[in-house]
Amino acid sequence: MLARMGAVLGLEARPVRSAILNTLKDLHLARDALVKDRTAARNRAKVITLALLKQHSVARLKQIDQQLAAIDAAIAAEIGADPTLAARMAILVSIPGIAAVTAAMLLVEMPELGSLDPKAAAALAELAPITRQSGQWRGKAFVQGGRKQVRHALYMPALVAMRFNPDMKAKCEHLTTAGKAPKQAITALMRKLIVLANALLKKAMPWQPKLA
Repeated sequence: MLARMGAVLGLEARPVRSAILNTLKDLHLARDALVKDRTAARNRAKVITLALLKQHSVARLKQIDQQLAAIDAAIAAEIGADPTLAARMAILVSIPGIAAVTAAMLLVEMPELGSLDPKAAAALAELAPITRQSGQWRGKAFVQGGRKQVRHALYMPALVAMRFNPDMKAKCEHLTTAGKAPKQAITALMRKLIVLANALLKKAMPWQPKLA
């Protein structure tokens, strides 16, 4: 049934993940779990009163930080050992706002980046606006239907880009001046980031500031 659906709709088959991407996926999932553990441990530490439990909390947080550092080193080593991934990583981290953690996540969660058109890249990252419509009635636009983890991971990079990337800063100012809510402006910057990353990977060239 699925094969017939694919034939009728002309669906494009996804490439099979390579062994290194499977390894990176496992490391990325472990990293996400540790980040959640760290957040929970920090929240618990705020209400701990017993000295013994405070010691345990400090030790657990230290252990989590050590495990995160080990996983980050393993991710960097895996990417560095693969020339193609290393080149893609260098392009992604050249974009203001995208650091190594976010770049590695994009390599793992969106290996299609660089082969998509702009709309498809935004949709895959759950950043393509969809307007609710019935007849002549039109509701507010919203985003859905993509890879939520990518959308969440681009939030902080968008905030950083808004401060340090002149193009992104100008885009944000234009949107807020036009009456867009701050959340809408940040979402637009996230969409612009993923589209930019897709375009640079397609051209196999790093980000360059625009000349005045």
